[in-house]
Amino acid sequence: MKRTLRFAPLLCLATLTHAATDWPQFRGPTGDGHSPAKNLPLNWDTTKNVAWKTEIPGKGWSSPALFKGRLYLTTAEEVGSDLSLRALCLDAANGKPLWASEIFLTPPVRHHQKNSQASPTIIADGDRLYVHFGHYGTACLDLAGKIIWKQTDLKYSPVHGNGGSPILVGNALIFSADGQSDPSVIALDKATGKLLWKVKRETTAKKNFSFSTPTLITVNGQAQLITPGSGVVCALDPKTGAELWRCRYGEGYSVIPKPVLGHGLLFLSSGYDKPVLHAIRTGGQGDVTDTHIAWKLEKGAPHTPSPLLVGNELYVVSDAGIASCLDAKTGQVHWSERVPGGYSASPIFADGKIWLQNETGIGTVLKPGKTFEKLAENNLGEKTLASYAVTDGAFFIRTEKNLYRIGAK
Repeated sequence: MKRTLRFAPLLCLATLTHAATDWPQFRGPTGDGHSPAKNLPLNWDTTKNVAWKTEIPGKGWSSPALFKGRLYLTTAEEVGSDLSLRALCLDAANGKPLWASEIFLTPPVRHHQKNSQASPTIIADGDRLYVHFGHYGTACLDLAGKIIWKQTDLKYSPVHGNGGSPILVGNALIFSADGQSDPSVIALDKATGKLLWKVKRETTAKKNFSFSTPTLITVNGQAQLITPGSGVVCALDPKTGAELWRCRYGEGYSVIPKPVLGHGLLFLSSGYDKPVLHAIRTGGQGDVTDTHIAWKLEKGAPHTPSPLLVGNELYVVSDAGIASCLDAKTGQVHWSERVPGGYSASPIFADGKIWLQNETGIGTVLKPGKTFEKLAENNLGEKTLASYAVTDGAFFIRTEKNLYRIGAK
């Protein structure tokens, strides 16, 4: 079933139906690629197990956010010589378009050919949506698409467009703003959009631009905001932005993967030109570069996809299509195998399996464990850079032109 999404006036939503599982932000409910969803389809193609398919206008690589039976995503559509940056809402059960809200109308800025002007993922929380377009600005909407506030005062010079998604921490909406100059981390009041704090990222890297999404962790009862950028990852106090510790990784830039935490270690990649996966012990203060790096992986580390931790094993897939399983505590490589194509989407863990999606539309399913075992390979035949959203019985997969529901309605 295929629908074309046409921009309609804002509609009032009927009573919302709670889904069995939601995927309300980038990397899912816990921000680490895990979902409690069950009964997911193992096999699909352009017709098999396709519950619906809806055409999405414009261009965008934001991943779908799923909340209370509704799907939210962003797009950038050309309107004359300008770009209309929009938030979209669809019914998750049938793919029906419910509303589209224009957030910004702006002249376009150049971006990388693999990027878009609508790449950060929407956050759905309570009765609010938080929509971020990087250097273009940030906004808060209600669930019917009405704009509550917009923030456009925080200008910076982008390189390759926008990419990193925001996260919510208490009353703050926090995101990285690592542009060509004056790289920083920013916190907005989620109720008003007003600036709570802005902290300059101190780095010696020659190229300042990066695109990572922050990760919130707790160490010995202390909340820490982990913010990777060019040349350095910093842990900040989320209430004030004060730096707690930092770990340097040379000239690494264009850092994209979102860090994950486990076994007292933070796992993150160091960016271009050659990514190195770092396992950094938590609990440090100041500059921990020489004291807290537990291990590194220099072969097969990802530039773009985020790492995935399942139990004692850490799984990564490189942009070039090398999937690896490592002992999370020691860095020992259990296996490293080629999987089809190149990768931008981050892997997820759900229904006891690991799910990968490559850039040409091929989804590969792996069995977790110290021995490589491929369970399935599924092809939609469309360019796909966005990561999955997941619910019981179904995936939501964004391609260059369409949004699919794979599995049960």
